[in-house]
Amino acid sequence: MEKYTKGSHTIYHDRYHLVWIVKYRYRVLSGKIQIRAREILAHISEELGIKILNGVISGDHIHVFCSIPPHISISEYMKKMKGRSSYKLQREFPELKKKFWGRHFWGRGYFSTTSGNVTDDMINEYINNHLDAHRSENIENISLE
Repeated sequence: MEKYTKGSHTIYHDRYHLVWIVKYRYRVLSGKIQIRAREILAHISEELGIKILNGVISGDHIHVFCSIPPHISISEYMKKMKGRSSYKLQREFPELKKKFWGRHFWGRGYFSTTSGNVTDDMINEYINNHLDAHRSENIENISLE
């Protein structure tokens, strides 16, 4: 039997696979920027009570497999993830401002699916098969590629 998460008035098992890209698909998520992006995403998720089950940060996109409580919409979560991380990364790494004029770091939109149509194992296998997806310096189960 799968483990359910309990809130004060809810019991749920909601799993989402979320993917979003860097604007223009620039491969800028590497080195210190990649590590800082992982820290920011983990912090935002923890602050919202969202558990990241698995994830990978590639050079130009991010995959996150997470459990989102029912009171938080996916669009609200993505708005905070993309908005806060864009602001902080561009503020902390001035070299990004040269590539991303207009303060837009992430591409518009995102991909989202639940693990109902695709099993958890299939999503985890897909994420784990990214290059170098298993490094020991995982923070909150988000690997660096």
